[in-house]
Amino acid sequence: MLTRSLIALCCFAAPAFADPPEIVGVEMSGSRVSVTLAHPDTGWDHYADGWRIETEDGTVIGTRELLHPHVEEQPFTCSLNVSALPDGPLFVRAKCLVDGWADTRVVLRR
Repeated sequence: MLTRSLIALCCFAAPAFADPPEIVGVEMSGSRVSVTLAHPDTGWDHYADGWRIETEDGTVIGTRELLHPHVEEQPFTCSLNVSALPDGPLFVRAKCLVDGWADTRVVLRR
């Protein structure tokens, strides 16, 4: 009986993980980078809360922090002005308030 109760408790206490934010578009125009994200935002407790530009080795070049959920605005686009980008390949990685930085990243084409 105790074992079943503990199993049930663990099931309810486990965090609910959603899919990481999906980068559905990246565009660069001059020094402005625009990224379109899709994420099943549920509200202030769980939403896509940022994206960043990084080098191949993971060095962060710039970060766009998102300060509110986009529950009814999916997908959505936010921009960041950047200057003096280093040579070499650059990538965009997205972040979720609950799940953190996604493993996947998208090439930033210049």
